Amino acid sequence: MNILLTAINAKYIHSNLAVYSLRACAGEYRDAVELAEYTINNQKDYILEELYKRKPDVLCFSCYIWNIDYVTDIAREYKKLCPSVPIWVGGPEVSYEVEAFLRENPYIDGVMIGEGEDTFRELCGYYAHKRKLSDIAGIAFRKNSTGNSTSNRTSVNNAGCKADEIVFTSPHPIKNMSEIPFCYDTLDDFSNRIIYYESSRGCPFSCSYCLSSVDKTLRFRDTEIVKRELKFFIDQKVPQIKFVDRTFNCNHAHAMELWRFIKANDNGVTNFHFEISADLLNQEELELISDMRPGLIQLEIGVQSTNEVTIKEIHRTMKLERLKEVVKLIQSGNNIHEHLDLIAGLPYEDYDSFGRSFDEIYELKPNQLQLGFLKVLKGSYMFEHAAEYGIVYHDKPPYEVMSTKWLSFDDVIKIKRVEEMLEVYYNSGQFEITMKLMECIFDSAFEFFQELGDFYEANGYFGMSHSRIRRCEILLEFLALYLHGCDSDAITSVGLSENHGDRDNTDFDENAIDRDSTDFDENAQIYSMIQESLIFDLYYRENCKSRPRWATDIGSFKHMTHAYCKNGKLSHVEPFHYIFPDKHTRKLDELPKYHKEPVWALFHYDMRDPLDHQALVEYIK
Repeated sequence: MNILLTAINAKYIHSNLAVYSLRACAGEYRDAVELAEYTINNQKDYILEELYKRKPDVLCFSCYIWNIDYVTDIAREYKKLCPSVPIWVGGPEVSYEVEAFLRENPYIDGVMIGEGEDTFRELCGYYAHKRKLSDIAGIAFRKNSTGNSTSNRTSVNNAGCKADEIVFTSPHPIKNMSEIPFCYDTLDDFSNRIIYYESSRGCPFSCSYCLSSVDKTLRFRDTEIVKRELKFFIDQKVPQIKFVDRTFNCNHAHAMELWRFIKANDNGVTNFHFEISADLLNQEELELISDMRPGLIQLEIGVQSTNEVTIKEIHRTMKLERLKEVVKLIQSGNNIHEHLDLIAGLPYEDYDSFGRSFDEIYELKPNQLQLGFLKVLKGSYMFEHAAEYGIVYHDKPPYEVMSTKWLSFDDVIKIKRVEEMLEVYYNSGQFEITMKLMECIFDSAFEFFQELGDFYEANGYFGMSHSRIRRCEILLEFLALYLHGCDSDAITSVGLSENHGDRDNTDFDENAIDRDSTDFDENAQIYSMIQESLIFDLYYRENCKSRPRWATDIGSFKHMTHAYCKNGKLSHVEPFHYIFPDKHTRKLDELPKYHKEPVWALFHYDMRDPLDHQALVEYIK
């Protein structure tokens, strides 16, 4: 017997904890269970051919919103090729609306509902020993449907049932987390991949958009077992362990014990990722994590909205002011990567309200600000009440919101532009200094990203591939136009970049500007400053192979290169007329002052920040 557990992941670096856990729990049937992992970047026909070559006796798929279309398409074609091979599915995407799913997909023989470890082991026993399907808890299957192996194996028990009747068995008792075997007995298949780990299940909260709130039975794996397993990863110097616990710090003692262990056993390499509720962190926890190696842990903190009416409506338990305080306290240690989440499309959040939520969270200056859109997940409270909220969403996964009572589709489109600009210019970390300066130029971060997105849209820049330097050029085009709207006399209609269409771009005529004259007005100075900050950002990340056209001719300061860049490509020196803020400066009170004599910045690429990998910068007087 050969049972094949198939995972189709979102990216190659991801792994699928579910299939590894199912195999580990297969007991006496473990040797009969094989794994196959692919990604949504693989062609469907390629996956189909690979599965066909494996010749499984039973084919199983792990189903999520990102892969369900792949699973159903591949399963449909596989059934044509191998009609006698039963196909089973499991996972959050198929554990709700099960009957409808089976009727819409007649080539699927059954569904493992909810937690699958014990169910899968019993299913293995059914195929190994021809037991009764009806004796397996936690499944739904067909009775009497012609032409599939499930009906053949259960024909004795199907007397009197109508064709294609869907049968549900009783739910499986909840799993004791400490009884689940360790599923990573070898790391041979995990080179350059993230390893996912689970120390608890369930969630104490009831957020209406989240499936985790459905499981109210909060359980923890024994910390002694967890520490032993984490030590295995640490000894192997695994790059990253990502905990899938929904709220890792919901139990203070559990979190403290594991964080202390991680700190005490730090190997200088492994990074641990946790999803937490920041407002639950107490002083003891804050003191512990503030003393950790920079980069040892990273924290993902859900905020979703700052609208009090929205927060209440989505049943979210959150003390917003405490959350803000904790986020700032964590940042003060400069040792932990923070990732904050925001959701567009929630009840009672219109466009203006969302803009305020965005600005309030952006003000906290996380390392990453993820702007997501509401996904109406089957089984969630939001799914049940979508009509009440006037939520219109896609029928196909990921079931993303298109409009609500409070947010039109036009609004959603505009927020989509904000999202893309946020990813490119903020979350990428490639424009760190420039983004700090933009806060002094625009009254609102949301306004800035919105207007920049509108500029991209108006000029057809979306949907195109752009280099980093081209992104800089577009930002300068936008800024020049914005400043021109402020009636600056120092702006002329000049194309900034070559070979990017025939449209005239608004630009400052730098040759006509004397920075030492009284005509060098504020807008011209801002433009000049952003030109230099973009050069700074380019070299902050890497020693650029090509320079933007507005940069100083590198030949004019060869003497500085010879004097300070003796280790070749591992360093670079560049002149600036502004001293830019330190990366740890969260918010500027004013823009940097212009210096007539250039200040030299020496970029050290062999000394990088452990959190964002930017070069160490030393100013030379």
